[in-house]
Amino acid sequence: MATEQGARRVFVGLILLSIALLLLVASPFFEAFFLAAVLAGAFQGMQTWLTRRLRGRRGLSAGLICVGFVFALLAPIAALTAFIVSEVIKGVQFVAGIIQNRGLEGLMTYVPGRLQGPVGRLLDRFQAESAGLWQTLQEQVSSQGATAAHTFGGLVAATGSLAFQAVMMLIAFYFLLVEGKQLVAWIESVSPLRRGQTTELLTEFRGVTRSVLSSTLATAGVQALAALVGFFITGVPVPVFFAAVTFFFALIPAIGAAVVCVAAAVLLLATGHPVAALVLALWGIIVVGLADNVVKPLLARRGMNMHGAIVFFALLGGLAVFGAIGLLLGPLIVAFFLSVVRIYQRDYGRTSARLAEAAPPAAPSPSPEEEAWKVSNLLTDLDEPPKPSH
Repeated sequence: MATEQGARRVFVGLILLSIALLLLVASPFFEAFFLAAVLAGAFQGMQTWLTRRLRGRRGLSAGLICVGFVFALLAPIAALTAFIVSEVIKGVQFVAGIIQNRGLEGLMTYVPGRLQGPVGRLLDRFQAESAGLWQTLQEQVSSQGATAAHTFGGLVAATGSLAFQAVMMLIAFYFLLVEGKQLVAWIESVSPLRRGQTTELLTEFRGVTRSVLSSTLATAGVQALAALVGFFITGVPVPVFFAAVTFFFALIPAIGAAVVCVAAAVLLLATGHPVAALVLALWGIIVVGLADNVVKPLLARRGMNMHGAIVFFALLGGLAVFGAIGLLLGPLIVAFFLSVVRIYQRDYGRTSARLAEAAPPAAPSPSPEEEAWKVSNLLTDLDEPPKPSH
């Protein structure tokens, strides 16, 4: 017959096996579930306020938040795409009108002086080889057809995977908004930790994610504002548009906001403004680029129990190990370590032992005979008449 200790060990092994299998099943959706949990923690306050406004309809309030989040994410991308497409159409119409009226030579009047020589040679070569251009183009397309098809297939697969992860993230985001409190209560009830410790860790995680998200948006705004100043000083055309693009690229860790400034500097150089191009390139690399490494740790540390230097290395380390999602994972891992150490020191370490030793000793409980004697004296005092006061 199995002993109690042996049965417990087998059951612990079964629990660990079930956790491993659960992680294996959830691994394809790790990033989606992680982002959904982060967003649910960040929007929990809004969910509570909106549910109160809608008279307890948690599902409706969660749906409105999800729809608003989608529009807030897609609206800037759609506006940026529409602006780029309209500008490209205007440029194509402008070039087509010049070629139709004045020929290819008419474009030379709009080319900067330093670029007229290379552009002129390119146009001469184009006119000389235009007879066999179509045949050459067909040959190139035929030879590169397989490579192009493979590349296009990979692009479609990547786009489909991204869309699938986004849909899974929105579904998980909705259910975490609706059932988030019940899930936290269930985790607290089944956790082997002391009562309140699991909730304390989850609260710490929510504070870290809020700080990282808010600092990321604020840093992108600071970088866009700094870039806008540089665009105005150097005379970049449509500076507000380039500032909006800077804000968008500042949210992408692998690219960064400095890329937009460098691209605008190349545009200035191509149009014959080398000094302004050099100034803008230096401004983008030094001021706009380094603002991310300075402003974000300073803003993020406000909601974390960490030193600014620890936040800085947590952000960079997480980005280097986990990629873009490491901007959240890095601070969360560090916050998890610090929280566990702090809770252990408080509840199990020397501080807890010293508090227990410093506490006054509890009074010994009276024996049954002493209790009976106290009750007898109390009844005697109640039976005696009160003494007259003098």
